[in-house]
Amino acid sequence: MKKYLMPFSLLVVLAACGSNDKQNSTAVSTDSATVEKPAAANDITANPDYQKGLALIGQSDCLTCHKISEKLTGPSYQDVANKYAGSDTAIAYLTAKIIKGGKGVWGAVPMTPHPLLPPADAEQMVKYILLLKTN
Repeated sequence: MKKYLMPFSLLVVLAACGSNDKQNSTAVSTDSATVEKPAAANDITANPDYQKGLALIGQSDCLTCHKISEKLTGPSYQDVANKYAGSDTAIAYLTAKIIKGGKGVWGAVPMTPHPLLPPADAEQMVKYILLLKTN
């Protein structure tokens, strides 16, 4: 029985990795979390801001309260991008929100502050989020 278990497990892993099905979204595995990545007509995933921001978010606690396309405890990243993308002050404003926290903009639940997060990392996360604009 044991001699069949290892080849069968390997076969399952290869089958899962070799799937060519096209879906509306795919998953990206980072060091500490799996982050949903939206499929788009123009491939934003090659953008360095996208890649760096995605990696930083995957290593943080952001996914505890936020998802890409649906509200969790906090707003979805796409909702944030739709609200702030195109604003000249969006990057500075949202970077400060991540570091200082806040409340009242998206409802009664406050945004947890992240005072130990380097401002450059928070800014990179914001650039990633703003790339997720859908409308």
